[in-house]
Amino acid sequence: MQPPESHEYAAFYAHYIDLVPQADGLAALQHSRDEMVKTLLSISPEYGTHRYAPEKWSINEVLQHCIDTELIFLYRAVRIARNDKTPLPGFEQDDYIKPAQSDALPLASLIDLFLATRALTIKYFAAFPKHTHAQTGTASNSIVSVRALCFMISGHGLHHLSIIKNRYL
Repeated sequence: MQPPESHEYAAFYAHYIDLVPQADGLAALQHSRDEMVKTLLSISPEYGTHRYAPEKWSINEVLQHCIDTELIFLYRAVRIARNDKTPLPGFEQDDYIKPAQSDALPLASLIDLFLATRALTIKYFAAFPKHTHAQTGTASNSIVSVRALCFMISGHGLHHLSIIKNRYL
């Protein structure tokens, strides 16, 4: 899956897409998965609830946010690949954190959930017919393509991995 062209996503997402070093979407998903898991496995399990500042998300919550966002982006990709033209709503990331109660879960459980989610994501993007990769729909009031969503998932994970490395560790 080739990288998206700039007209296939909102400018807000360019930062995420620019973080992806791979020119192939599936390789990018695998790379960002491997980098995230390598870092998370190096963290002491009890450190999952660590916050680098008051009112900031814990490592567990950052990982839960990555999982939730990935599922939402994957859902958007499925709808768009299936030629569903219904505009898809945005979501408020902060509204998802408290109800998830991620700090009640062991970091290892969240890593397992991340791995399961990413496995599903990779299988879906690998199965999308090639003609659907550049197919676009509307999400969060902006045009987005199937392949843009693939690269957005990878880049979003890399963005938060950088935050974990630079602010938490």
